Amino acid sequence: MRLKLIALGQNQPGWVTDGVSEYAKRFPSEWPFELAELKPEKRAANRSTEMVLATEAERIRAQIPRQALTIALDERGEQLTTRALSERLALWSREAPCATFLIGSADGLDAALKSGAHAQIGLSRLTLPHGLARIFLIEQLYRAVTLLSGHPYHRD
Repeated sequence: MRLKLIALGQNQPGWVTDGVSEYAKRFPSEWPFELAELKPEKRAANRSTEMVLATEAERIRAQIPRQALTIALDERGEQLTTRALSERLALWSREAPCATFLIGSADGLDAALKSGAHAQIGLSRLTLPHGLARIFLIEQLYRAVTLLSGHPYHRD
């Protein structure tokens, strides 16, 4: 199964780029990882937050592969353990060829995009900067994939 992260926000600090690159190269060939960075929409006084998020959602949808499951990251989403994420990945891999994870801009994700997602998960109830959320997610995906591969990376 392919794993794709679509994240709003470009020009991340070097430590974010390095962290994402380090984990991305570790994924086994049967679980390739890809990052698509999209530029957030500019905020303007004459555009509501909902309008901005809807425009961002159009650009996000254009990046989602056909037949992919979408998983929206949201602070109110389901909180999973690493083991549960691994089990969910195993289930999703039987349903679709790709799982696409979505990280929105500073205002989050469009409501319609979230409600249409296959799942909504939260990384933490704490507020995380977007760059750290990327690293947190990719590390957990890597850890979950290693569990599925029988590697003792995770300790229960």
